[in-house]
Amino acid sequence: MLGRIELAAEGINGQMSVPKEVFDHFIELLDNISFLKGIRLNLAIEDDGKSFIKLAIRVRRKILADGLTDDTFDVTDCGTHLNAEEFNKLTDDPNTVVVDMRNHYESEVGHFNGAVTPDVDTFRDSLPVIEEILEPLKGRNIVMYCTGGIRCEKASAWFKHKGFDNMHQLDGGIIEYTRQAREQGLENKFVGKNFVFDKRMGERISDDIISNCHQCDAPGDTHVNCANEACHLLFIQCDACKEKYEECCCKECVQFIHLPMEKQRELRKQIDFGKSNIYHKGRVRPKLTEEIKRKLKSL
Repeated sequence: MLGRIELAAEGINGQMSVPKEVFDHFIELLDNISFLKGIRLNLAIEDDGKSFIKLAIRVRRKILADGLTDDTFDVTDCGTHLNAEEFNKLTDDPNTVVVDMRNHYESEVGHFNGAVTPDVDTFRDSLPVIEEILEPLKGRNIVMYCTGGIRCEKASAWFKHKGFDNMHQLDGGIIEYTRQAREQGLENKFVGKNFVFDKRMGERISDDIISNCHQCDAPGDTHVNCANEACHLLFIQCDACKEKYEECCCKECVQFIHLPMEKQRELRKQIDFGKSNIYHKGRVRPKLTEEIKRKLKSL
């Protein structure tokens, strides 16, 4: 039983990898816990059995770091939940605005047709950006979606609190939408890959590749982390660049991983690789400082 579970006063958010032979028993155990009975489970679209390497359970002040301090905000007063059929019908209406509540590196590889995809790194960043985008559109139907529905629970409630009417959210997110669309033979309006926060990095929803390698600009949507653990940058890399750069994000990191491990440990105390784990939108990698390059060249 592997995964990552977060507990907070506002709720529970978890991802679990459960052996098929005990899955039914797992559901029985959940149903024996009063506040978990009937809880919605979004089953993975793709699974290679390598999603997690351990089980981590953490207590958080909030499930989502939102930066909100308004004590009058009721997180349970959220938008109207839509199933896949209802989502398709409402988004066919030209008076509807579809908003992607995920980060830019998620929407870059896959999103719903016509969706607003904010240029943000975190959920906290997205709230003021989306509010500014939606302010002139008050009165229109607003439909929000995310990976599994968690972010939309809070976001739709927040925007209702801020005076936006006609708030809706995709129940179960992209994962549940895809399952329903396939089972019911509905049009699947999601294009590309659904980014997920485990070792799979993504689930293939459609065959379309809508993004590009961040190094050579060839079509590609495979996310990797830089092989230099001191960098660990999250970026999109094609197979050719994977071989050329040895699974690193730049030539400086290639040079770094070939140093003796003792030297790497020593330099980690001296070199700040920026601790940025994502590319900025537009595939502009945060540049290593001249100091980093100078230190690497002096080795």
